[in-house]
Amino acid sequence: MPKFLQRRWHGYHTVWAFLLLLVLIIVVSIYNWVLGVASLFLAGTLCFTMLQAELSFRRNLVDYINGLSFRIKRVEGEAVSMLPLGIILYSEDRAVEWHNRNAGQIFSRKSLVGEDMQELMPEVIASLQNQPSKREPVKEGVLKEHRHELTVDDRYYEVVVIPSERLLYLFDITELVVLRERYEEEKLAIGIVMMDNLDEAAQGMDDQQRTSLIAKVASEITEWSKQFEVYLRRLSSERYLMLLNHRSLQALEESRFVVLDEVREMTADLKVPMTLSIGLAYGSESASELGALAQSSLDMALGRGGDQAAVKAGQRLSFYGGKSNAAEKRTRVRARVIAHALRDLMQESDRVLIMGHRIPDIDAVGAAIGLLKAAQMYNVEASIVMETPNPSITRMMEEIRKDEALYKSFVTTEQALQMMTEHTLLIVVDTHKASMTMEPRLVQSASRIVVVDHHRRGEEFINDAVLVYLEPYASSTCELVTELLQYIHDKIKLSPLEATMLLAGITVDTKHFALHTGSRTFEAAGFLRRVGADTILIQRMLKEDLQEYISKAEIIKHARMVYDQIALVVTQPGMKIPQLLIAQTADTLLGMTNVVASFVISERPDGLIGISARSLGRMNVQVVMEKLGGGGHLSNAAVQLDGTTKEAEARLLAVLAEIEAKEGLFE
Repeated sequence: MPKFLQRRWHGYHTVWAFLLLLVLIIVVSIYNWVLGVASLFLAGTLCFTMLQAELSFRRNLVDYINGLSFRIKRVEGEAVSMLPLGIILYSEDRAVEWHNRNAGQIFSRKSLVGEDMQELMPEVIASLQNQPSKREPVKEGVLKEHRHELTVDDRYYEVVVIPSERLLYLFDITELVVLRERYEEEKLAIGIVMMDNLDEAAQGMDDQQRTSLIAKVASEITEWSKQFEVYLRRLSSERYLMLLNHRSLQALEESRFVVLDEVREMTADLKVPMTLSIGLAYGSESASELGALAQSSLDMALGRGGDQAAVKAGQRLSFYGGKSNAAEKRTRVRARVIAHALRDLMQESDRVLIMGHRIPDIDAVGAAIGLLKAAQMYNVEASIVMETPNPSITRMMEEIRKDEALYKSFVTTEQALQMMTEHTLLIVVDTHKASMTMEPRLVQSASRIVVVDHHRRGEEFINDAVLVYLEPYASSTCELVTELLQYIHDKIKLSPLEATMLLAGITVDTKHFALHTGSRTFEAAGFLRRVGADTILIQRMLKEDLQEYISKAEIIKHARMVYDQIALVVTQPGMKIPQLLIAQTADTLLGMTNVVASFVISERPDGLIGISARSLGRMNVQVVMEKLGGGGHLSNAAVQLDGTTKEAEARLLAVLAEIEAKEGLFE
């Protein structure tokens, strides 16, 4: 019996009372023995009666406790079995040893004993494989349980696994999951729809025709929004605001924004078909932040050439559409505005540093020379950041060395870092990604940055640039710089060598004016030719080495056709080829009959696997390369991967299969 029961009021305290009574009886007996004997008899009778009562109490208490224990043990199994959760004990070999009634009801079976856990809950068993099978003491600080979600017959359960006890609890969380899914489906998303080339498409139309065109496109957009339960509000003649929930956004993504193709096809009879750009944002709790992200997504879509949708959902940025080339802008107003802004920035700076991408090509160097000339026209000290030249610009640099003043303008990255001050202007050409620049540290330390590029905008971008001139419609960065030079100074004077370098950049990026050319491309080339560009010198710089030609032929021997119109080359293991030769091989393959796109995969001397992708415009190779972690232009893109050529080939083919299944590879 517990000691606290023995110490109650009829316990040891009673013994002391009887001892005191005995003393009193002895005192009485001294004065009257008859009275003492009678008192002793009465006291003995009382003591016996109380002792019997105490023994009876203890027997009854023990009987009560035993009866209660028996009742608890009798209903214990029933109580555990009736709990509103499933309980399963499994053996060392992952078989069910015992379960309660609710666990059997969850799996619609009377008994689960002996069942393999792999069959019951394959989603959970994978985590158990990494846990000790034998019962081991759980050390302090070690995770004692693992939680997983399980779906059984359209109901959702949270499985709590306690490996040390080989015990599982299954809690029904169906209502919670349904509520959570409903909450996610109804979260707000904000989007902006823009007619990104209205001025170009409506060029030459009168007011009535322009209004009719806008009405037709607006009607198409309105029908599309009703179909996907999107609230649409017109902000201006060419811009709309979209309000929708996550469920509608998912439906739009599954449809791959068909309105882009519908509007383009509807206006296909125009000289410049009308295209849309859409920016959408989802995932933030703040409506104001969603609005800012939607505008940023729209800027991203426009920066990639328009005719596409950009969706920013948390950390995910997805692009849809973008199959067509960017529409060339027929007005030079933007070029003039950018030129004047760049002029002001140059005049406010103590020095101008001009930097291209790693492994610079002729376009990057030619554009840098053009901007160097612009700075020198305003007597601003300027330099071009350049490390050791690569084979693609060897002949170009040999010609530049002949002009001592121009050659002295080239500095190394370390020299540029030392030159950098708070008032230095950094101009990044032919790329908009800080990680791809010649020296990313210059981007980090520069207080004012200007970006001039013609590539489609990627997810990575120099966001803190004070001036951005990114036009995907342009054939090359040299074309953009040539236009800027015509507005940046009233009397721009280019030397024949400087004009030649700019024209060489245009020539290379257009494959001798065969690809990506617009009217403004030829206007820029005409201007450079008028100021003395030497086309013969360009041909000498671009002459191909005989050994390189033979090497390309060796690579092309391994070409095969996939999807009937794509040429794919995978070089032999151990065959290391420079990136320039990989790119040149991809260019050469485009000249073959029935080839609309080409991919060349080879190991590079630095150990990475290089993939160069080229297209004639019917296929967007930039999207393919972006899915592999690279980027580029609609018809000119690349990526560098770790691993082997076989692994790179498998990844490329998987991406091509995915795109073909979802939207088709060719426009």
